[in-house]
Amino acid sequence: MRKINYIVVHCSATREGYALTPEALEAEHRRRGFRTTGYHYYIRRDGTVLGTRSLELPGAHVKGHNAHSIGLCYEGGLDALGNPKDTRTPEQRSALRLLVHQLLKQFRNARVCGHRDLSPDLDGDGIVEPREWMKQCPCFEVSKEL
Repeated sequence: MRKINYIVVHCSATREGYALTPEALEAEHRRRGFRTTGYHYYIRRDGTVLGTRSLELPGAHVKGHNAHSIGLCYEGGLDALGNPKDTRTPEQRSALRLLVHQLLKQFRNARVCGHRDLSPDLDGDGIVEPREWMKQCPCFEVSKEL
């Protein structure tokens, strides 16, 4: 098994009121040049958790960190106009908490963070601040919630 340093939470950047099926997610990732879905898990709005990539395989979800991370993605992340927003349903929140809890039992030393938290520290002060985020994803403060 790979050494896991990070459990990284993402959103699918799907607008409220729109569905992104696992098949559509995979097709989008294939269009971007990936062999399959880049995340290891996908959490639908109804709380269904789907395994989308074997944990033994590095992901394709956060440049520079894929070799030693697990990618979790929830369906949503944008308001109806396409602006970043925490759109998680109660079912998604519960499923995400449970999934992270289960993964931390197996990967005890992994840091749980959002994709945006792995943006480059542009000013070198040791803190990735909101102005340095390359993306808003996952649209909520992972370290405070998970």
